[in-house]
Amino acid sequence: MKRSLTWLCAALLATGLGACAHRDGGPSSTDATPVHDAGTLMAYHWQLQEAVDTAGAAQPQWVRQSDQNQGPVKLAFQDQRLSVTGLCNMLGAGYAIKGKYMDISQVVSTMRMCSDQSLMAYEQKIAQRLPDVSTWNISGANLDDPQQSPTLTLKFEDGGKWMLSGKATPETRFGSTGEIIFLEVSAQTVPCSHPLIKDKQCLKTRLVKFDDAGLKQGYGPWETMYEEIEGFQHEQGVRNVLRVKRFTRKQVPADASRYAYVLDMTVESETTAHL
Repeated sequence: MKRSLTWLCAALLATGLGACAHRDGGPSSTDATPVHDAGTLMAYHWQLQEAVDTAGAAQPQWVRQSDQNQGPVKLAFQDQRLSVTGLCNMLGAGYAIKGKYMDISQVVSTMRMCSDQSLMAYEQKIAQRLPDVSTWNISGANLDDPQQSPTLTLKFEDGGKWMLSGKATPETRFGSTGEIIFLEVSAQTVPCSHPLIKDKQCLKTRLVKFDDAGLKQGYGPWETMYEEIEGFQHEQGVRNVLRVKRFTRKQVPADASRYAYVLDMTVESETTAHL
């Protein structure tokens, strides 16, 4: 039985969601005064936490509770492209900013169908709402402390507001753009040794090579991967092909790899029979 996520072309062509922070001219310390800095906007992924109307009354219809399959809605801004995740499909749009003003173009979507009709309806409302954004500001940002969570406030033409909490992108945390690679992850983990974890299980992975047209050209050898892939949860019996960003750590913790791996997209997913 197969669960196919046929997003390969998008995986090869789409840019990553995060951005390396543009520190020149950006705020370097926490400031209570709201700022309108494009570099700071791109340095974080923004998770929708709260929505209110023009009178400040809560609008809970915009804040969907996360479940095991979908998390809260997340916005990422990168070089005039907005990406929205945490829904059935990935949404995308262009955006332009001038001072405190923001203009978001018509939202487009991937064409995946979901069995959860309420999620599909919610997704459509999000897509219709975003082009009504009129102004924006960020408060509490500190690019020297990526662990700190700033707040992005989006104000709409009808006076409503969304408040989103920021989480530093991997590019911000690791100080580089990272290298895009494709990894096939075996359906079964393998035993591996670890000085602190008894009966440690590791991922079994191999590099997958694609040409510019998205056709597979070959594979690397299978290897035991001792590092975790941030954002990826392995399920026994499920084989995956992942688009991954590989970062070189500036400071390598003891007994850790010089590389850090962050999931960018699941390209293929297949449930296999247990051997």
